[in-house]
Amino acid sequence: MNSREYIESGILELYVFGKLSDEEIAEVNQMANQYPEVKEEIAAIEKAVINLSYGVAPHLSATNFEKIRNQLLAKHKVIQMKPKNAITQYMGWIAAAVFVLGMGIQFYKLNESNKAIETLSTEKSNLQKSMVDLELKKKESEDVLAILRDTNNITITLAGQQVAPNAYAKAYYNKNTKEVYIDASGLPTPPEGMVYQVWALKLEPVLTPTSIGLLDSYATSTTKVIKVENANEAQAFGITLEPAGGSTGPTMEQLYTLGKV
Repeated sequence: MNSREYIESGILELYVFGKLSDEEIAEVNQMANQYPEVKEEIAAIEKAVINLSYGVAPHLSATNFEKIRNQLLAKHKVIQMKPKNAITQYMGWIAAAVFVLGMGIQFYKLNESNKAIETLSTEKSNLQKSMVDLELKKKESEDVLAILRDTNNITITLAGQQVAPNAYAKAYYNKNTKEVYIDASGLPTPPEGMVYQVWALKLEPVLTPTSIGLLDSYATSTTKVIKVENANEAQAFGITLEPAGGSTGPTMEQLYTLGKV
């Protein structure tokens, strides 16, 4: 261990305050004799202790205090040094402590700021999502209003059938464009694994059903007004409940609604 490491180890402070064993004291004396900077550091520590003691022991008489001071200096047989270095050292320790405390406060504030930013970011993201949802709902509502206001559309009421007497639906059919929209708000929620299927029916000369789409967006639609495929020469519309994916032909036992054009 070199002299600088020895000084920074803290053993010299224990030496000044008489907290070392005889062997350790002998070691410090040997280092002080070998390295002048060690001896100077001991003197600086003692000088700082003496100067600081004036402020913390004012009840001692000047004579008694001077005796203690002289004994301390005589005990270690060191010359009096200017306290500048020692005081600077202790002030450095205090400054370091203040710096660490300040850094801790700044880190805490930074951490709190980051939490606040994350919270604001989450709230902003949720707000944006809500705005998008509102825009989609607004667009969907505007589309429905456009369908209802289109004078080229005719409204066909689809009444409930034997399997679901209370069910009902509406078909908005444009005979010019052949577009069809189904208002499925009067249908019960389909069981899991099942889907409503819409059929355009030709009644004469032979009953001919043609699938024009599945209401597979029933669960996600807010208005329950769903566009299906175009229907050519439709004379009626029916809705059946079919297995997921639909069927090639209507399951008549699961005919929920039916209405003539």
